[in-house]
Amino acid sequence: MDTETHIESVPPGSARERLLNAAEALIYAGGIHATGVDAIVKQSGTARKSFYTHFGSKDALVAAALDRRDERWMNWFIAGTQRHGKTARKRLLGMFEVLREWFASKDFHGCAFLNASGEIASADDPIRIVARKHKERLLAFVRTECDELAAESGMDARRAARLSRQWLILLDGAIAVALVSGEPDAALDAQAAAQVLLDAECASESGTPPRKRPPSRRTAT
Repeated sequence: MDTETHIESVPPGSARERLLNAAEALIYAGGIHATGVDAIVKQSGTARKSFYTHFGSKDALVAAALDRRDERWMNWFIAGTQRHGKTARKRLLGMFEVLREWFASKDFHGCAFLNASGEIASADDPIRIVARKHKERLLAFVRTECDELAAESGMDARRAARLSRQWLILLDGAIAVALVSGEPDAALDAQAAAQVLLDAECASESGTPPRKRPPSRRTAT
């Protein structure tokens, strides 16, 4: 199955686009420090002069590639989430179904933005800034769904804001566990934890006991 992460080895397009595609593919698979400019230029099929003309430095190229990936990844994740139901609850829980499809793909190497942040020490580095912007965008999307849930359930805005932050931790935690373990079903474990959290928040708001949690759909090992 093709995923949002798929990049052709030598894609068509302008020299700038080919450099961005090559940088994203190589860095996502192998890391920033392990990927040299020569490898990027070679895979892009461009001249080294094009690299300096369009970007000037490896860090500038990496930041631009991540910025473009942020847009594509968010569009993919939002569209996938919206296909999982007409209520906010179904869409929030559906986020983990979207992640599981990604985890099961052959080109899954974790979160490109968390990976990049782990290699860059300075919080003011342009690469870290792009990574931070991505997580802010993801949190903002989750918050819109939590606000919808609040409107559906009567949850107050403070609880919705807290729930969105907790949800982001569950999403990123699932990504990290899936990367290290190689198990796509890490998404289902996170989904089960998310459902418990969701039930507890809604029950606390309404004063009713939490609903009984259904058995996990995680594949037995």
